[in-house]
Amino acid sequence: MTAIRKDLVDLMLIPGLSGHEERVAGAIRRKLADAGIAATPDRMGNLTASFPGDADAPSVMLFTHTDQLGFFVRKIEDDGLIRVERMGGVSERAMAAQAVVLCTERGDIPGVIMNKAHHATGQDEKYHVVTTRDIRIDTGHGSKAAVEAAGVKIGTPVTYRPQVLELAGGRIAGTSIDDRAGCAVAIEVARRLAARKGGPTVHVVFTVQEEFNLRGAQVAAQRLRPDCAIQLDILLATDTPDMADHGEITMGGGPGISLYNFHGRGTLNGTIPHPAMVRLFEQTAAAQNIPLQRSAMVGVLTDNAYVQLVGEGVACIDAGFPMRHSHSALETCDTGDLDALADLLTHAIAGIGPDFPLVRDC
Repeated sequence: MTAIRKDLVDLMLIPGLSGHEERVAGAIRRKLADAGIAATPDRMGNLTASFPGDADAPSVMLFTHTDQLGFFVRKIEDDGLIRVERMGGVSERAMAAQAVVLCTERGDIPGVIMNKAHHATGQDEKYHVVTTRDIRIDTGHGSKAAVEAAGVKIGTPVTYRPQVLELAGGRIAGTSIDDRAGCAVAIEVARRLAARKGGPTVHVVFTVQEEFNLRGAQVAAQRLRPDCAIQLDILLATDTPDMADHGEITMGGGPGISLYNFHGRGTLNGTIPHPAMVRLFEQTAAAQNIPLQRSAMVGVLTDNAYVQLVGEGVACIDAGFPMRHSHSALETCDTGDLDALADLLTHAIAGIGPDFPLVRDC
């Protein structure tokens, strides 16, 4: 098992809803400390490990988010069933009958999102998606008093039950691959940066509240004021029949870069990468014989949408790995893509020197 695969499995088993990432950050901090790397938190909860380098070269912020989507408790019924509000882009089609954990100060409490018995489901209900406002979570306690005595209260964070399924061919399915896989890659890159000789100053940042409208990375970028930013996140795999019209991203086909993303709904924001960053990744991939996939998609949004606007502007690019079943309880990736992404990042960062062109001069 590669270091990245082990780190991914470890991190997938830790719940960390947006705004409640402390356990995930603690695990990352311990992994970095084992490699002799110091990392410090900020007021938002972002965790930063800095590697000083050539003062004449542009500084780099390499970052990925630690949080995951889920729910917050909004009401506890008299019968002990729990009502929730959605936090982040939860796929309501994928909610019913899923196992969850309610993360209290006394420990994690298991529960299940209730699903009406099939035998009693009317013909008009069978093809109806139940929304978050209508679901109930059963923890088995049987009364409001018992649920509250167990430590559940309004505002308690809820995530899908952490799990990992080892699939064939080096693939993994489970919870929060978005973006614990990015965290695992960033940890490995940090280990390599600690052992390097030369190169630019790099800040490896593990950010918070990405699923809550991209909060944490903005604070980190305002503090660090990087010249370049590389964001690590998923790329939607399009190699299944339901996604075939959306692009040419293949799981197992190697890492990739986004050439265009735009939310297109709600938050009207997105990222068109800096051309020098695109050339850097294309040339590095070719020189290192690493396959490089390309994505351009509406409906996707990353932290770079706001990081690119900090200070005088930041030369940004979104890099990532293919993933299937996004924002469900069982996301899937190929860890070979993660290993190749770490290699690509290591070499690309080393290629940012004093003559790297930050100004987009025609």
